[in-house]
Amino acid sequence: MRIVRTNSEMRAFVRQASGSIGLVPTMGAFHGGHHSLIRAARERCHVVVVSLFVNPAQFEEASDLDAYPRDEARDAAEAAELGADVLYAPSVEEVYPRGFATSVRVEGLSDVLEGVERGPGHFAGVCTVVTKLLNVVQPDVAFFGQKDAQQVAVLRRMVRDLDLPVELAVLPTVREPDGLALSSRNVRLNPDERRRALALSRALRAAEAAIAGGEREAAAVAAAAREAMNGVDPEYLALVDPDSFQPITTVDGRVLVAVAARIGATRLIDNTIIHTAATPAGAPTT
Repeated sequence: MRIVRTNSEMRAFVRQASGSIGLVPTMGAFHGGHHSLIRAARERCHVVVVSLFVNPAQFEEASDLDAYPRDEARDAAEAAELGADVLYAPSVEEVYPRGFATSVRVEGLSDVLEGVERGPGHFAGVCTVVTKLLNVVQPDVAFFGQKDAQQVAVLRRMVRDLDLPVELAVLPTVREPDGLALSSRNVRLNPDERRRALALSRALRAAEAAIAGGEREAAAVAAAAREAMNGVDPEYLALVDPDSFQPITTVDGRVLVAVAARIGATRLIDNTIIHTAATPAGAPTT
């Protein structure tokens, strides 16, 4: 596997590449979720590029950026073992050179849930860096995880609105056996916090159970989910349309249940998409 540090070297590699290119954008600290994306890219594409860049533009809290786990040597070894052809690991100065003054923003979708909790610059930072990665790597397919559901929705809208020639492939959330969604932030949880973190997946299972039992009022489903969190207070717990992220009042068809909470000093997110009997045959899924 080749490690690339600069845009010019990455572009030179792409010009010489043969066949379809798959891009797996990451911030490193690989876990099973990242592994599933790299495997999917390897199975589908001729060339696999894994980007590794902890993007400062999407962090509103400096302490969160500083605490984000980093281990490039470990990540590189895992990417190579999984069959990546290139690890694209540019510096901050390479991505945001002196005088950089441009950002990409998706209105509306960026202003709710994670956009409120993480600040107005979060999704602008995500969109800007992903646009730059797509421009440099020129992938046919870019691979993302469902755990970051709002990010996926924002990026889909960005790709559509800007006519970017790339397919976004979204893979299911990977979980621990007890239901905890894999996250690079999980390593920051102490044993008690790790136990309490299960409140997020419990909330989602409670929402699923309520809807399976026939409940269709979104407020009642949300109340059941909050009760299942056993004293962990969510930053938000919302039932929304999976594409527009607009809140719903009645469950009818596809609904995304999204939850975020701080467990100690660590902020975690999780979500699930629930399909009711009203979902038309052939409806799109994420």
